[in-house]
Amino acid sequence: MFDLQGFGALLLSGASVTIKLTITSLVIGMALGLLGATAKLSNIWLLRKIATVYTATMRGIPELLLVLFIYYGGSMLLMTILKKFGYNEYVEISAFWGGVMALSIAFGAYATEIFRMSIQEIPIGQREASQAIGMRPLQTFYRVTLPQVWQIALPGLGNLFLVLLKDTALVSVVGLKDIMYQSSRAAQSTQQPFTFYMAAAIIYLGLTMLITGFMMWLEWRANPAARYAKKLSRQTTHRQSTIG
Repeated sequence: MFDLQGFGALLLSGASVTIKLTITSLVIGMALGLLGATAKLSNIWLLRKIATVYTATMRGIPELLLVLFIYYGGSMLLMTILKKFGYNEYVEISAFWGGVMALSIAFGAYATEIFRMSIQEIPIGQREASQAIGMRPLQTFYRVTLPQVWQIALPGLGNLFLVLLKDTALVSVVGLKDIMYQSSRAAQSTQQPFTFYMAAAIIYLGLTMLITGFMMWLEWRANPAARYAKKLSRQTTHRQSTIG
């Protein structure tokens, strides 16, 4: 049942592609989320409206459709633009970058709301105090707001990170050689779909456990008060045991 019949290397190469796709989409999606949250909280009406339309639209479209729209529609749009400059050859967006764009845009829409709510959790008095001592708005954002936003937003971002990892499987429909693509190829070649889809599930589960552990570590690192309290508790317990 668990004989991979020489396809183990293909599954590992698919896992490598999945990890690269996840991390690249995460970085770009986080940047889009921060920009979107900043725009939603801006005093400029146009920026707020653009951010609202972006989040409402992207959260309402299934990620699979978004992948197909960007992969096929993006190639058509790119060729239309290039034709105006006299270039008539066929141009195709790669499956990897088409997937990155689709997943990043979807991740950014959800991250926008997480960042927005996290920023609003910070007392406005802190921003007013930083401005009172002469800090510019950009300095206030990076030195006062952003560190606290990171701590508040981590649990929500961790959940989105796990969803993003599983959503990478959707990009296999446009030919990206990720875990699902390689598993399907192996299953068709050996006529043993259960074995290879089970292997894919185990790989995804392993990656999910690694991400969960990493996010727990980040939450611990982002909360110095909790670390100090735990350290103080250990010291108190040690003293009591020594005295006893």
